[in-house]
Amino acid sequence: MELRKYLLCLEFILLKELCECFNIDVKNPRIFTGPEDALFGFSVLQHESDGEKSMLVGAPWDGPPNNRKGDVYKCLDMSPCELVSLSISGETALQNVSKNLRNSHLGMTLTPDSPDGFLACAPLWSQECGTSMFSTGICASVSDDLEPRKTIAPTAQRCSTYMDIVIVLDGSNSIWPWYEVQNFLSNILSKFHISPDQMQVGILQYGEVAVHEWSLKDYQTTQDVVEAAKNISRQEGRETRTAYAIHMACTEAFSAERGARQGATKVMIVVTDGESHDGEELEDALTECNNRNITRYAIAVLGHYIRRQQDPETFINEIKFIASDPDDKYFFNVTNEAALNDIVDALGDRIFTLEGTLGYNESSFHMEMSQIGFSTHTLDDGILFGMVGAYDWDGGVLKEGINGRIMPSREAFKSEFPLELKNHAAYLGYTVSSVVVGDWWRLYVAGAPRFKHKGKVILFELSEDGNVNIVQALNGEQIGSYYGSEVCGLDIDQDGITDVLLVAAPMFLGSGNKEAGKVYIYSLSGEEKFVSNGTLKSEDKTQDARFGYALTAAPDLNHDGFTDLLVGAPLEDEHRGAIYVYHGDGIHIIHNYKQRIPGSSISPSLQYFGRSVSARLDLDGDDLIDLAVGAHGSAVLLSSRSIVQINVSLSFQPHSINVIQKTCQRGGRESACLNATACFKTVSHLWVSAMLDDRKLSARALFDDSSHRQTQLAVRVHTGQTLCYKLPFHVYDTADYIRPISFSLRFKINNTESGPVLDEGWPTTVKKSVSGTALTFFKDCGEDDVCTTDLVLQAHMDISGTSFSLCFLHRQKPYVIRSPRRRLAVEVQLQNRLENAYNTSLTLHYSRNLHFSSLSIRVQNLGCYSVSNLELRLHLPSVAAGDRVFMTVTDVFSYNVSSAAT
Repeated sequence: MELRKYLLCLEFILLKELCECFNIDVKNPRIFTGPEDALFGFSVLQHESDGEKSMLVGAPWDGPPNNRKGDVYKCLDMSPCELVSLSISGETALQNVSKNLRNSHLGMTLTPDSPDGFLACAPLWSQECGTSMFSTGICASVSDDLEPRKTIAPTAQRCSTYMDIVIVLDGSNSIWPWYEVQNFLSNILSKFHISPDQMQVGILQYGEVAVHEWSLKDYQTTQDVVEAAKNISRQEGRETRTAYAIHMACTEAFSAERGARQGATKVMIVVTDGESHDGEELEDALTECNNRNITRYAIAVLGHYIRRQQDPETFINEIKFIASDPDDKYFFNVTNEAALNDIVDALGDRIFTLEGTLGYNESSFHMEMSQIGFSTHTLDDGILFGMVGAYDWDGGVLKEGINGRIMPSREAFKSEFPLELKNHAAYLGYTVSSVVVGDWWRLYVAGAPRFKHKGKVILFELSEDGNVNIVQALNGEQIGSYYGSEVCGLDIDQDGITDVLLVAAPMFLGSGNKEAGKVYIYSLSGEEKFVSNGTLKSEDKTQDARFGYALTAAPDLNHDGFTDLLVGAPLEDEHRGAIYVYHGDGIHIIHNYKQRIPGSSISPSLQYFGRSVSARLDLDGDDLIDLAVGAHGSAVLLSSRSIVQINVSLSFQPHSINVIQKTCQRGGRESACLNATACFKTVSHLWVSAMLDDRKLSARALFDDSSHRQTQLAVRVHTGQTLCYKLPFHVYDTADYIRPISFSLRFKINNTESGPVLDEGWPTTVKKSVSGTALTFFKDCGEDDVCTTDLVLQAHMDISGTSFSLCFLHRQKPYVIRSPRRRLAVEVQLQNRLENAYNTSLTLHYSRNLHFSSLSIRVQNLGCYSVSNLELRLHLPSVAAGDRVFMTVTDVFSYNVSSAAT
């Protein structure tokens, strides 16, 4: 029995190995490393360009500490990863939006972009507007040769501080002291946000003539403008030709030649201390300004009038006339030149608020923190973006398509996201995707993991005019679980219709209040709705896991024609991380994972393994889908292994075993020779280790280690090829036809660390026995193969007058056995007078006052015997023609004999 236990254990280990470590090769990973402080591995994407396949790795914190522009690395073969430098080459492509990529964190999201190329997004890219930072996000469409093609920034808007400001400064003799004017210029200019994306300032000084001190385009920073203002000297002049200067500013200073920008708000600041000498021309000059949409702030400096004790009323009225309406917003007056500094703050606040909201309409305010690129999904006709920060962090979606841009309003989602909850920050658009149901009906999917703190996922239609029809809503069950932070639709049978929708809740609290995570499964019903169909969970561990942090579909990992699933759990195993492989079957996902790949099995140094996953391409040239997995400072490429089906057949020569007439010798002993032929056929290259087990029976024991022989052979089988191996076996002195001689062939793949793996569920054992159709015993009973026997039985005891003949008892008279006689012997002779007899049984009954002692048999083909229920049963597998079987049975008498023994 010990051998049988060993065989069962071996089979169990083999099956367990197939289940725990299927066809993703974890023994030969390719690990690419990058700077940890750049968050190398935050995102991964498999990419192909001109036949060259590589892995792209996002490093969104790449760059010096004060300027984390972010970037993307290209990893190929075992060479060090190469920095693509999108943040540098992308400067040109991004100029139509912003020249400032400072702290943009490019590479947080990498998404395939049809028909070729990919999107690299920087959802934290922010516009500096005044004292505020607006994180509208930005994406770069990159060609397959890694060159930025265009910028996609649908929610990016020009700052309210996108202004061209011209200061028309009176420099006539009456302005005094001049250094106070210089201080005013320095102070007011220091409040301006000078940059190509915000403000530009030019200064025109006038008296009798007007001079451009500098043009709008001359200085690009606030510091440069302030320094330039300190060096302005007074023009002087006996006249104050204000109308002339205003007209010159409108027509020349705001011209494109001097740097005026299309779309910029035009602002003029007029500073003067006296009535104009060309007042009759003032109305025409102001009309010209109005035609050019120039807003005018006018400042009356009363110092000259006060020093001469003159009435400034006419002067004030003229300055109010110059100022835009209303006067209380655009007109200022100060008592002298020194007092100009007292209105710096008020003037600055009126030009732009500290929040930088001048010029913003209501909808633009809603998009200021939209973070485009936080989630993206490629469609056949465009790209679906999630706007997680839009509408006061309620979130939203936006479609950038071939037919234009579709941006639904906040009210479009009010049926599932009530407006009274607008300040609850649902984060709609945290993840986006799409599914196809019914008659090729596409629905968009968006997750809102913070809605009512439990999370929600909506499936909706989106019309060209921005109308939304919410078809179905799925709700989370646990507060803080972040239900809806990831979604993934699976077309498992690959017929174009989505079969399963998966929704992740990576912060779902499991046992011990740990963030174990959970993934909800929703199957498509006949009513084109997704209905709950169980969940996927990580292993029951004590630490956090964040199971479901990353989800992605894999086209077909196990070659069964069904789409598979990868789930990342980056905090599992003390933050080492793990990924889980689930197989599809029919139109369902199998709930038990097929393979769990912990980061520690790849490398003990890996952290957050599974934070990002990608499974799209064959990167090593074996026509099998490979896995790209992101970690902290690392990216891992795991190869798939081919799956084989091994067809094995057994045949025997000769087809029958003659154990009566020995045909050969082995080790000086006569035996029956037998050749077993094992044939192997497979569909792929593999190495096979096979074990053949032939059982030879002994006359003394049923199971004996020495009666079993294992033969090992190595088989190399190529695709479509059948190879056969002949193995000789010997059967010694056996005629047991009750328990047939069995042959067991078990096979497994030799190299379990690389190369192919056996198909799951495929049998690994082939068994044949003598009683089967492939092999029989030779009975030697003539041409009719029917054995006719003539068994004759003779027996007697060592008591005079007692004998047996042909199982009939002839007793002359009763015998009483008394002490001191203690033993009784029975001798039996069995003779076969005709053809071979098989499976013969001989039974001896005895009374209760006898106890079986021993059995002695003079024959070699005894099968077995048993003693029970006051009888001795002897089994003889075969009794050949002419054979005689002799046996002696010894009984022990009872101490208290009161009756005769029979």
